[in-house]
Amino acid sequence: MTLDFFESYSSNLKGVTSDIKWENNLCFMVKEKIFLLVSLDDRPHGAAIKVSKEDFYELTNRDGITQAPHFAKEQWIKVTDPRSLTKKEWEVYIKKSYDLVAEKLPAKIRKELGK
Repeated sequence: MTLDFFESYSSNLKGVTSDIKWENNLCFMVKEKIFLLVSLDDRPHGAAIKVSKEDFYELTNRDGITQAPHFAKEQWIKVTDPRSLTKKEWEVYIKKSYDLVAEKLPAKIRKELGK
């Protein structure tokens, strides 16, 4: 996937901001909580997203997808080969990641997001 895809899809989700963190990672956040991290150094761009435990096991059995380093075990994946997911799957899993992060926010903020 391209940076344009990540930016256009993620920016359409309510309350999303983005920022460069750790010098070379474009992070997409909902209320300052990261739900998508895109490596600017990788070509093609690799990404890390939060997933459910069920999705974690299914996805990490695919080539090009591993446990994301430096993130909670069995909760984040790193997609090193963007072709490991179809465009539709990217959309589904980015949205799921957003929802998983948003559901941990305080009730008042979830209400603002329509959750």
